[in-house]
Formats: sequence, C-alpha cells, structure tokens
Amino acid sequence: MNLNVQLCVWIPFLGTSLGAMMALFIKNELNKNMERILTGFAAGVMVAASIWSLLIPSMEQAKDMGKWSVLPATAGFWIGILFLLALDIVVPHLHRNSEEPEGLKSSFSKTTKLVLAVTLHNIPEGMAVGVVAAGWLSGNKGITFSAALVLAIGIAIQNFPEGAIISIPLRASGTGRIKASVYGILSGIVEPIGALVTIALAKMMTPVLPYLLGFAAGAMIYVVVEELIPEMSEEPHSNTGTIAFTAGFTLMMVLDVALG
Repeated sequence: MNLNVQLCVWIPFLGTSLGAMMALFIKNELNKNMERILTGFAAGVMVAASIWSLLIPSMEQAKDMGKWSVLPATAGFWIGILFLLALDIVVPHLHRNSEEPEGLKSSFSKTTKLVLAVTLHNIPEGMAVGVVAAGWLSGNKGITFSAALVLAIGIAIQNFPEGAIISIPLRASGTGRIKASVYGILSGIVEPIGALVTIALAKMMTPVLPYLLGFAAGAMIYVVVEELIPEMSEEPHSNTGTIAFTAGFTLMMVLDVALG
C-alpha cells in the first residue's frame, strides 16, 4: 500500500496509543473538570472535521448535480447516523460515569464494556480517514493528500485525550498500569482496521464517494451528540467543556482550511 496512505491510516492510532500510555505514569483518576475539558476538545475536533473534511467535500464532489448537490451528503449523513444507532443498540457497552449498560445483554465485564464503548466511538473516525484517503487514491482532484493527512492529524490530536480517558480510570480502579494501557490501545485498533476496510470498499465504489463522505460525517456526529456532548456538559461548571469544544473546533477548522 502507498506509504502516504499508511501514514494517514496509522497516525490516529498513534494518538490513541500515546494517550493510553499515560496510565503508565498517572495512577489517580482524572478530576471531572479535566475530563470535561478533554471530552469537549475531542467533540469540537470531530464536529469541525465532519464539516470541513467530509460534508463540504461531499457536496463539492456532487457539484455536477447543481442545487441538488446536497442530496448525496444528506443521504450519506443519515445512513451514517442510523448505522451508529444500530451498533449502539446491538453492541454491549458501558459509557463512563454510567452504571447502566447499553446494547444487548451480555456477560462481559465492566472493563470490557467500557472498552467497547470507546471502540464504537472510534469506528467512524477510522472510516472518515479511510474515505478521504480513498478519494485521494482514486485521483479525485477535489481531495488532496494534504486533506487526508490533516484529517488524520486532527483525529490523532483528539484521540490522545480519549486514550487517556479510558486507560487512566481503569488504572485508578485497580487495573495494572500495563493492562490499563493495553486496554486503551486496543480500543483504538478499530480505527486503522476501519480505515483500511473503507479504502478497500471505496476503491470499488468510487461513484458513491460523496455518499461515503456524508456517511462518515453522520457516524461522527452521532458519537458527538449521543456521547461526548452529554459528558462535557455535566454539572457543575460545564462551561469549561464548552470552551474546550470551541478550542477543538477552531483548531481543526484552521488545520483543514490552512493546510488541507
């Protein structure tokens, strides 16, 4: 596979892994305000990436449709939302700060369900990188390698706090430092897998690239609204999460416009 594509595929996973390895050095659970800040930042990056890296390019790819160029983005967006909703209903998982598991009933441990929750979160991020990289590989003039690389870097930046948020609480609850780090790292392995699968599928379905871009955006927005925004808005002092969201959104917007 093209070395540049491999770079895009693995950079987000590196971000998750580095964040997860913070459990090797930090044994006390993060305070709630810090969790809100990290979660808000990640949410801001994901929303900006969904708009500038996915939805706008989706409409640009369909510009030959004139005023109806919004249709592929809209259809793909809704399919992405419904896809994540289905996974949310089926896969057993447990969100942080919650004692009520979601998905089908299972005998999985609490730790496994926590890791599965983060894994669900990471699926659309891997797909997003994969579909943009596939667009570049297909020779599409509207999608550059820089755009794919910027998206990968942006997701890696927001993956760092996510890796820490899953591994540090595990260590604080009694899991060994190495095991806690490994769990955090494994939660992110779905990203390169999702990216590679998406690249393979997109190569066979180049005409539907605008729909795939919208699909990835919808999946990412589902995660933000269903999981991240509630967590960053918890009382008290939820304004810190809002400021962090704004910072993440601004950073990703600037990266995409300036470098993409």
